Amino acid sequence: MVRVRDVLRCMDEAAPFYMKMDFDNIGLMVGDPSHPVTRVLVALDATESVIAEAEAFGAELIVTHHPLIFHPLKAVSAADGVGRRVMRLVRSDTAVMSFHTNLDSAVGGVNDALMEVLGGRVTGLLAPHGIHPDGTPYGIARLGELPEALSVEAFLERVRKALNCAGLRYVAGDRPIRKIACCGGAGGGELGEVLAAGCDAYVTADLKYDQYLSAQEDGLTLIDADHFCTENVVVPKLRELLAKRFPELEVRVAESLAQTVRAYP
Repeated sequence: MVRVRDVLRCMDEAAPFYMKMDFDNIGLMVGDPSHPVTRVLVALDATESVIAEAEAFGAELIVTHHPLIFHPLKAVSAADGVGRRVMRLVRSDTAVMSFHTNLDSAVGGVNDALMEVLGGRVTGLLAPHGIHPDGTPYGIARLGELPEALSVEAFLERVRKALNCAGLRYVAGDRPIRKIACCGGAGGGELGEVLAAGCDAYVTADLKYDQYLSAQEDGLTLIDADHFCTENVVVPKLRELLAKRFPELEVRVAESLAQTVRAYP
């Protein structure tokens, strides 16, 4: 019989917990490690809709990328969104575990999945932030290379289709795109490293106006492809991982969680 702690151990092997950033909160957010599991729902976030879907599915466990509890809770009450979700999970005896920056950094995690759907081959790490016990570095953002150079317009269309984006915010560079970098979620802080690496394009999210200006001045194609869209690519990978490791479990990707920020009209 599979228990919550078995899934937690599997995730520690796939995306070691020591790889998380210092500010992060990962692991078991709500639930009993000894509780049996027969069904698992996988999603980017444990929203109200995802929790309701898990209840309807009969899932004892929800596995997410974003932490359900990020900032320390001083109280658990219905007056707060996180508190309401925690209370509902406890009432329905549904566990939640989350894997954030460790999954961003892991081999086969968020950024390897993002580079894959963009059609690139990972060639290295953009800005390593840690060292494995074997001495090799790890980090979040990836450097990569496309099989052939694309025009800015062709690459924009590839990104939009691959990530199912409602739209893109971007500045166009001054050259064809072959060498690229990617960082799922908020990756504007790595723009300096992207420029220093001589990339033709950078795909990330949550960018600021001054970052677009810097990219434009250096001829870099800079693309904000939405936080949800650049990270949701890992959810099917999580499902595959858990289904392969625990064939006795029924593992499903949540259908109720769509792109958070939409374009109008």
